[in-house]
Amino acid sequence: MIDVEKLSKKFGTRTLWTDVDLTIDRGQMVALVGPSGSGKSTLLNCLGLLDRPTSGAIRYDGRDITRFGRRETRMFRRDVLGYLFQNYALIDNATVRDNLEVALRPGRATRNQARPRIVQALERVGLAGRDEDTVHHLSGGEQQRVALARLMVRQPSLVLADEPTAALDRANTEMVLESLREMSRSGCAVVIATHDDTVRDVCDTVFALEELSLSRA
Repeated sequence: MIDVEKLSKKFGTRTLWTDVDLTIDRGQMVALVGPSGSGKSTLLNCLGLLDRPTSGAIRYDGRDITRFGRRETRMFRRDVLGYLFQNYALIDNATVRDNLEVALRPGRATRNQARPRIVQALERVGLAGRDEDTVHHLSGGEQQRVALARLMVRQPSLVLADEPTAALDRANTEMVLESLREMSRSGCAVVIATHDDTVRDVCDTVFALEELSLSRA
């Protein structure tokens, strides 16, 4: 699904990492680990076309996405990617349902047609009947559940998660990991940047960023 070839990233005179090679398959959960400052989030952002590598290639189904123009990048983010971030990235003053409807792709379904999908997603994350709640009234764990439900509604092929359990208690951490595993079972590739050993241990593959190199852990 994704092949990263000889990827390097520099900030001015500083080289963050170089000659990164890895392959991510459909249905796989991959943990990106390493000390703070090793560039886990930067690598994740390169995969999501939020940042550009200095050199090398990232191929998705054989196409080098690092060469995409604005339109191709926009379509790739719309049709392929789903994000799960530590700060949840929700619309605070909107309802839970409004936040999930934002995830619907144009042309995929009308709001009425998507209603069963939204209901099912909220049931799966333990928020059944909470669709009219305003996001800023929810706890941090509940907001992360909404973010997960948004991914389920979106149905991406690739999920990028940046420290998704960092601010969560054990119960919510387990819920997040089981939900991501369920998505991987459906064929979605999941890439998680994490410091959490619990997250690392449930992933299929671990890549460690250390001293300017990426090595299989």
